[in-house]
Amino acid sequence: MRTVKLSAFFLLCISLALLTGCNKQLQDLKIQNDTQRKQIADLRSQVQTATLELEQLKRQLVGAKEKGGINEDALKQQITALEEDLKKKKELIASMQEKLLYGALALPVELSTMLEEFAEEHDMVTYDPNLGIVKFKSDLLFEKGSDIVAPEAVEALKSLCTIMNTEQGKKFDIIVVGHTDDIPILKPATKAKHPTNWHLSAHRAISVLDAMAGSNIDQKRISIRGFSEYRPMAPNKPNKGGNPQNRRVEIYIVPKGM
Repeated sequence: MRTVKLSAFFLLCISLALLTGCNKQLQDLKIQNDTQRKQIADLRSQVQTATLELEQLKRQLVGAKEKGGINEDALKQQITALEEDLKKKKELIASMQEKLLYGALALPVELSTMLEEFAEEHDMVTYDPNLGIVKFKSDLLFEKGSDIVAPEAVEALKSLCTIMNTEQGKKFDIIVVGHTDDIPILKPATKAKHPTNWHLSAHRAISVLDAMAGSNIDQKRISIRGFSEYRPMAPNKPNKGGNPQNRRVEIYIVPKGM
């Protein structure tokens, strides 16, 4: 009897230690995210200032060319250096935002395994275990220019919801993110519903959210984002030619409260 009590006490201690460690990890992650948000805000301020400076230098260069000034080469060098600096800052902002969106905790093995098996069973789905992200190809998820979820995609989403309602899945929240390529919306009927690619990406994310909410996922666990054409996975074709790889919906599985 004493052995049983000691074993139970030992297991309780382990459980408390694991819970404390997990809570600390989540707390550390939130502190890290708050720090990153402040850094992003500072970088955006720097980008805004540098953009104004770049516009001023370009105006000076136009004036120097008109007057035949001797400072053209110096101005060009300043412009090139500033453009390179702006590019690096924007890439850094995008990278930091990506880390905020993805989170930084690996999913539990059991949950990750279920998601890998889920992706293997559905051609429209890929899963990245390093980032905890499930990707749906929009060309299979929706009709072109539409935000109505295809019937086969609804079934796939139901399967995903079953996984997210397991004991392991319920410990995480869900972010649904819509993306488009750069083909502009031109058809009047489509434009009436989705004036821009911003609208289409957000509306598609909402449609996926609605489908998941209809499969008994607690809506407090779900949020949506739309990135339009501005987070491409691959280059679009010239002259707004688009790329199917960029038309997608991503589902991020993140710690609660992210």
